[in-house]
Amino acid sequence: MLVPAEVWTVAKAEQGSAVLIKPIGSEVAVPIFIGPLEAQAILIGLANHKMPRPLTHDLLLSTLNQLEVKVSRIEITELKEGTFYARLVLNRNGSDLSLDSRPSDCVALAVRAKCPIFIDEGVVDEAGIPISAAEAGGKSSKSSEIQSQIAYLEKQLEKAVEEENYEEAALLRDQIKELQKKE
Repeated sequence: MLVPAEVWTVAKAEQGSAVLIKPIGSEVAVPIFIGPLEAQAILIGLANHKMPRPLTHDLLLSTLNQLEVKVSRIEITELKEGTFYARLVLNRNGSDLSLDSRPSDCVALAVRAKCPIFIDEGVVDEAGIPISAAEAGGKSSKSSEIQSQIAYLEKQLEKAVEEENYEEAALLRDQIKELQKKE
């Protein structure tokens, strides 16, 4: 059975990056290990950061919008032999269309489209970890998420300065300052 969930955080771990999906009202989260580019795509969406040119997930959402197709929800459905499976559920004119997808792509789309996220209870039972264990490093999930967003924005700021794009650099600097206030 699918249950409503949310992106709890994106965190660095010994094995790489992980997006933690937490069923709403639960004290466990499911870590899904992803690559650095996938983590970056999710963090950009969570931060609602507008890039100068559309990234792949932004392009897909723009295309769907032009085709009058809505992202209804994402579903993290299975865990087989260490691999997570997910579906992207689209709606056009009242009809749903379900597409097989990597969970990281689904999550990157969901945070941009602000659509519901669901996860199978069996996946939570099999792979869920207590939130207290995920916070064992002493940082709260909110603080960890903010620090990840700041680190990403600082890299973008360096790049903007190198390219002498000072208008973009000023916007990034302001976003970093706002996030630092929340720490």
